[in-house]
Amino acid sequence: MKKILVLHGPNLNLLGTRQPEIYGRETLEDINSGLYERAALEGWEVSCRQSNHEGQLIDWIQAARLDGTAAIIINPAAYTHTSVAILDALNAFEGRVIEVHLSNVHQRESFRHHSYVSLRADGVIAGLGSQGYRAALEAVMSRPG
Repeated sequence: MKKILVLHGPNLNLLGTRQPEIYGRETLEDINSGLYERAALEGWEVSCRQSNHEGQLIDWIQAARLDGTAAIIINPAAYTHTSVAILDALNAFEGRVIEVHLSNVHQRESFRHHSYVSLRADGVIAGLGSQGYRAALEAVMSRPG
């Protein structure tokens, strides 16, 4: 079975309750459930994980190099703008990488306009809310390699 790793960065465990005017009312569980269901229809296995810890995200990216993962969909959240370490881990991953942001980071504070992850990402989706995850999933399943 073809595998996709979905990584959610810091504070995304609070989706649905944290600043819903920016991030929406859908919970992380809602998003993940939709991804599991959609991927299963196409014969893909999705693993969704969330951490508030940079090192944990890096460990999962590194493990994906060895377990047959075809693609990583990542919302690095605040680490987008700060983590060279996540960029380095993604650079060592040979599959596709799609970066997702719920809000349009370019309409927000100027420090959010720069993404280290974008330097590695094959695609970037921002501002579509939770639909951005589904768009990333569709992109990976339609062209996995």
